[in-house]
Amino acid sequence: MTSIGVIAHKKKVLGGGLDELRERLASRGYHDPLWFEASSSRDAAKLAKTAAAQGATLLLIWGGDGTVQRCVHAVIDTDVEIALLPAGTANLFATNLGIPVDLKAALDIALDGHSRRLDVGVMNGKCFTVMAGIGFDAVVMQKVDGKLKKRFGRAAYVLTAVKAMRVNAREATIRVDGAPWFEGKATGVLFGQMNALAGGISVFPAGLPDDGVLEIGVVTAQNVGQWTRVIARLVTGNAHRSPFTRMTQGRHFEVALDEHTPYELDGGARGPRRKHTVMVRPKAVCVRVPRDDA
Repeated sequence: MTSIGVIAHKKKVLGGGLDELRERLASRGYHDPLWFEASSSRDAAKLAKTAAAQGATLLLIWGGDGTVQRCVHAVIDTDVEIALLPAGTANLFATNLGIPVDLKAALDIALDGHSRRLDVGVMNGKCFTVMAGIGFDAVVMQKVDGKLKKRFGRAAYVLTAVKAMRVNAREATIRVDGAPWFEGKATGVLFGQMNALAGGISVFPAGLPDDGVLEIGVVTAQNVGQWTRVIARLVTGNAHRSPFTRMTQGRHFEVALDEHTPYELDGGARGPRRKHTVMVRPKAVCVRVPRDDA
């Protein structure tokens, strides 16, 4: 039988909670799985490494994208599989893989689903599974604290995005696979390992989770009117056609900015930097997905 380890962000809620998870695992014959609870997503990586060291071959990750990101970072390039129990606010990784926000259905996929090896993005030495961003995107994530998310849910991101539209542009120089690609003022740089944001909005229509490349998009909008035009394109799946965006694919990226600027990984805000290095690690993590997944 598969050796299971549970990595649970105990402040996150799904279905009947962790008690229901224990009951459902027991009904499937898993009476005493390795069990670790974290009070913060920051603790998840250490717990995932501990579970793997104690023999877990499948990690059930109870939490949101931040918890998943840290667990993936802990087991990247190993044979340890991960399965998602999406108990977070956005759950973009689970959404992109067709894993529902339903405990029974998600657990069925975790225990009986198909094992699929996926690429992982790495930015400044830390992995991301969905998207990473510099500038606008990171400012939004910085301002969406725990209290705001708890009170407004996904709407918290919309509220902070409106304020972040006034973020100052930065002089940016970007190289893709060693060649110059962009030079000029940018208000946001986004890297995509997956296709969609919350609500199924497609940011990178060509993005696939196992194609060996990452997507990159630069936004040059500098006022509310221009941002409104970008978002109007975005919600129709045509952000790549906006006059204020530019997109391409690649395996290795170097970003140099004229000022220190915050960035984010899978929704987790990180401190400001002037230089960023981003790359793809092909098929670096094994994830349980629905059996009808293409």
